[in-house]
Amino acid sequence: MKKIIYTENAPSPIGPYSQAVAAQGELLFISGQIPFKPDGTLAGDDIVTQTEQAIKNIVAILESVNLSINNVVKTTVLLADMNHFAQMNKIYNKYFSESKPARAAYQVSRLPKDVLIEIEAVAVLNS
Repeated sequence: MKKIIYTENAPSPIGPYSQAVAAQGELLFISGQIPFKPDGTLAGDDIVTQTEQAIKNIVAILESVNLSINNVVKTTVLLADMNHFAQMNKIYNKYFSESKPARAAYQVSRLPKDVLIEIEAVAVLNS
């Protein structure tokens, strides 16, 4: 069984996917969040601002189902340039300092809307 999750406090999907999907009542799979504000505008043109917004979008989706960043057990970070890793990591650690999930980070050749970062997450619904 799955439940589609949607909140107006994060940007609407720009393609045929959901913001998040809860599966079997135990896991929440959050689609890759790019650094767009809920109104559809790009948050900024630097990696710090874009990382901050991508994580804020994840937090908004989590909060829409009464969860917090501490429920996240796995993230995947996609970067347009691995040279941004240290700056991204500094912002990422600000949010995940208390409860560090498993993580993978990759450089990719291109991201949607030519953004610098995309972050997806998996969270537990019952912790």
